[in-house]
Amino acid sequence: MSRGDSRRAFDGNGLHDIPSVISTIVASTSAVLLCAAGLPLLFAADVILPRIIPGFPIASSWLGQLLAAGWLSVALFNWNSRHTVLGGIYGRPSVNLNLVVYIVSGLALLKAREATLAVRAIAVPFVAMAVVYGVLLFRGPLDRPVDR
Repeated sequence: MSRGDSRRAFDGNGLHDIPSVISTIVASTSAVLLCAAGLPLLFAADVILPRIIPGFPIASSWLGQLLAAGWLSVALFNWNSRHTVLGGIYGRPSVNLNLVVYIVSGLALLKAREATLAVRAIAVPFVAMAVVYGVLLFRGPLDRPVDR
């Protein structure tokens, strides 16, 4: 970690790097969002999907569980890496992963034909997180000053 990305703090076990607060908030928010979207699909896809997608066959609920597996995997990754700095050289793979997940999910939700209001509402936080991770990709860690 570079000096601008973290602070040093002493606890009972010695001197440690404390990652940026913004990176922790972004990763934690992402983990909670993906978990909140993935857990209901994992356990109740046969109930949820026919309600938000008119005419969806219940026998195809395994597609929702497959989507839930991907979202929950990224949520677990974000939760486990919430204390690292997002962006820069070392945090770029995490930013790329999240950017792709949020862009693909957001666009799929926005372009869905005959989408209900619930589907459009679900798209809003996905698009917002895509913007956040896009900024992190092109600007780098949010805790450092903008290079001129």
